[in-house]
Amino acid sequence: MTDLSSYPITRKWPAQHPDRIQLYSLATPNGVKVSIALEEMGLPYEAHLVSFDTNDQLSPEFLSLNPNNKIPAILDPQGPGGEPLALFESGAILLYLAEKSGKLLPQDAARRYETIQWVMFQMGGIGPMFGQLGFFHKFAGKDYEDKRPRDRYVAESKRLLGVLDGHLRGRAWMLGDDYTIADVAIFPWVRNLVGFYGAGEVVGFDDFKEVKRVLDAFAARPAVVRGLGVPSRDG
Repeated sequence: MTDLSSYPITRKWPAQHPDRIQLYSLATPNGVKVSIALEEMGLPYEAHLVSFDTNDQLSPEFLSLNPNNKIPAILDPQGPGGEPLALFESGAILLYLAEKSGKLLPQDAARRYETIQWVMFQMGGIGPMFGQLGFFHKFAGKDYEDKRPRDRYVAESKRLLGVLDGHLRGRAWMLGDDYTIADVAIFPWVRNLVGFYGAGEVVGFDDFKEVKRVLDAFAARPAVVRGLGVPSRDG
């Protein structure tokens, strides 16, 4: 059995199955990217809830794995060369899991880089912009009298949705017929924008019919349904 006791994070979140990938996460858009990917790829894993309510992400144990105090993070007992690998940043984790499993990342070099391109598009654009819009629309930012910050993020979110809508025209997924980690990266954020953030009306989401079509297809996938509930509040 793999011994993970040298990793401080396992003291706060003991591994019941130390031979499996250990996932430290919360059911946010970035968090569920990884649980959805794990479900889609069929990789065995054990999920641990990192509760923001109790500032788990600031605990010494979590910081020992991710000094940037953000979820998700993983600890793979069977990393490269058979040695454990600790990894943070959801985009990096998606790429690692795709390479480990040989799934959701095309083998053809050109299409591989096209996939990575759209993952980076999510990491650098969709995630930060949708997240800021969520703050100004749903959370404390909604009380600001000056609406220019909110309007900035509304406009940029609409622009990004327009990029997606144009690209998806005539395509089943971001890479055409191939469902990839690009879809796993992007559509939890789109779902969160119109769902949890309740910003569908403010960005005119009904106008982005291609995005809505693919979001519906994404949300109907059994692995996505399972991954959206990970980790549960029960840990």
